[in-house]
Amino acid sequence: MSGFGPFQDAPSLEVEALTLTRGARTLFENLSLKAGAGDYIEIRGANGSGKTSLLRAIAGFLRPRAGAVSLAGAEERALALHYVAHQNGLKGQASVRAHLRYWGGLFASAGDEGVVLERLGLTRQADLPARVLSQGQARRLALARLILAPRPVWLLDEPAAALDDEGRAMLSGLIAAHTEAGGLALAAVHEALGPTPSRTLALS
Repeated sequence: MSGFGPFQDAPSLEVEALTLTRGARTLFENLSLKAGAGDYIEIRGANGSGKTSLLRAIAGFLRPRAGAVSLAGAEERALALHYVAHQNGLKGQASVRAHLRYWGGLFASAGDEGVVLERLGLTRQADLPARVLSQGQARRLALARLILAPRPVWLLDEPAAALDDEGRAMLSGLIAAHTEAGGLALAAVHEALGPTPSRTLALS
């Protein structure tokens, strides 16, 4: 199915001496990290430690106070990654199927809609508006971006939020399949998601 490569030329990530601030407060400083094809990295820390800010800096949404982020081998950073924020970013009046079709067009995806719905466990909800979904179902729908179009780098901010045990197992399977295909995944988490991380980065 779509979303899992193989990524023969996946970019490598390098974070070099990164310092991020929020207002007058320094979140962290001089942080360095290297990761490449097949790596899964969990970023852990208390609320306010900078987990989300780190992901946003890697995505290019946040300018660091010092240091640099590079994706070697990626001609354009925005086209090399999927960033899934803590918020689901859904339109309440639009159906599950409408979201998939919109994202499919946005990402120029040729993925099979029925296969994606089945993988997400949302086949029965396909024609329901997003506003009536449970929080767990809404989170599953938000994760559809990951499997609609193959992008080698996944940046996931609390991806298991509101998911039940079945949903967490589904997410763990998505991450495992992605990294086995040569993709790279970084996830800001409070607890382990399931796949064995290549590295755990702790922010204080």
